[in-house]
Amino acid sequence: MEGNDIFAELLPSSVHVVQSRTELEDGRSYGEEERYIAEAVPERQQEFRTVRVCARRALAQLGYAGVALVPDQKRAPIWPAGVVGSMTHCAGFRAAAVASTSDIRGLGIDAELHAPLPAEILDIILLPEEQVMAAELSAHHPGIAWDRLIFSAKESIFKAWFPLTRQWLDFLECEIRVDAQSHRFHAGIRATGPVAAQHALASMSGRWIAEGPRGQGLLGTCVIVP
Repeated sequence: MEGNDIFAELLPSSVHVVQSRTELEDGRSYGEEERYIAEAVPERQQEFRTVRVCARRALAQLGYAGVALVPDQKRAPIWPAGVVGSMTHCAGFRAAAVASTSDIRGLGIDAELHAPLPAEILDIILLPEEQVMAAELSAHHPGIAWDRLIFSAKESIFKAWFPLTRQWLDFLECEIRVDAQSHRFHAGIRATGPVAAQHALASMSGRWIAEGPRGQGLLGTCVIVP
């Protein structure tokens, strides 16, 4: 494991996570992956490779070796049978987490640079109620970029949601409530028809961490579907 693990305090022992703050190589090439990213810009190719090195190292802890991780037609990672997983990357950080389906049904992790969201996208990402909550939290806890944290929570929710439902979830179809004291958040899923109820996903919960004050370090969020 490379560097301080921002997810160590958030994930149960049944989840294996590997992260890196530097680019990594496997020592071998995976042709399926290379073909998938052949036309991507070099920066995208490197983050794609490194986060998959992290994923393979995490999978090794479950007994899987040399697995190519090519996205499906909807750009979701294809994990080995019996495995749930999630990957995340942002500037200077890559991480992957995996677990056995005998332990949990779903998993989502997300890391973001700890900086406020651009004002022009707030209405696309945050519901009006969430914008009010973020403002109230900022008044009492100004060291956290609450709007960015809510965005990250929604990313983790989607990463846990999509493999189970195979249905898109818009940012505004998910309402996040953040608890500043417990470092937990709750998500209520809106406007998805019967899918949420069918999969027992009408409400989901997660945990969050801030690596440093606003403007420094990373924000991390995670969701476990038991």
